[in-house]
Amino acid sequence: MKAKRVDCGYDPAVPDAASKEHRGAAWVILPTYNEAGNIGRMVESLEPKLTQEGDRILIVDDGSPDGTGQIADRIAASNPRVQVLHRPVKEGLGPAYLAGFRVALEGGADLIVQMDADFSHDPAYLPRLLAASELADLVIGSRYVPGGGITEWGQVRRLLSRGGSLYSRTILRVPVRDLTGGFKCFRREVLEKIDLSEVAASGYSFQVEMTWRVVQAGFSVLEVPITFRERQDGDSKMTTAIVAEAAWRVPIMRIRGR
Repeated sequence: MKAKRVDCGYDPAVPDAASKEHRGAAWVILPTYNEAGNIGRMVESLEPKLTQEGDRILIVDDGSPDGTGQIADRIAASNPRVQVLHRPVKEGLGPAYLAGFRVALEGGADLIVQMDADFSHDPAYLPRLLAASELADLVIGSRYVPGGGITEWGQVRRLLSRGGSLYSRTILRVPVRDLTGGFKCFRREVLEKIDLSEVAASGYSFQVEMTWRVVQAGFSVLEVPITFRERQDGDSKMTTAIVAEAAWRVPIMRIRGR
């Protein structure tokens, strides 16, 4: 099925804050693994951006050995807007997000935001994504549309990231500039229609697969510009195995989607 609309670029009509009259409850999903140095500051930064009574922050911790889960529990104990989902082992980014999506849907979320917990995605952009959700079913914080960008990356990593998006866009024939971007806002009905049990990617190819499934299901996509930063605390989760998974999984998506 073809998408009814795919907007690739920044719509200047998008304000920097969502209408309180129209926006429903937003849940921000934060997957964590060894983010002890970031999670407290991230929650503090996000809270002022979540202005509705039903807004929540859901931390999905995959058994972090550095105590991230325990820190998250202490935050949640003193903050009713924060919930923690503990998973016993590290299974990858995709399964963590899918578990978080299900909890958010069961909790009554109208908008579900996914973002990194390490400040690669600046919480200051959250109001823009929420506002843009009034115009599209899926909003992507994009590095590769006018106004977007990346800081603190070397040339090799920039080429790898752009090349990965171009590779996926070419094979899947999806006109989204930042297919590997991980800062997203889904409307509830999008995740309800997509069969989450069929999402197979576990690493960063999960980002590609979710956007591709949204387009295949006929929903609209809008990219808004963000500047992506390198993490300031902790270690990158990118590995050769994750890159390899994306390389072979993307063609399989195309074959199965025919």
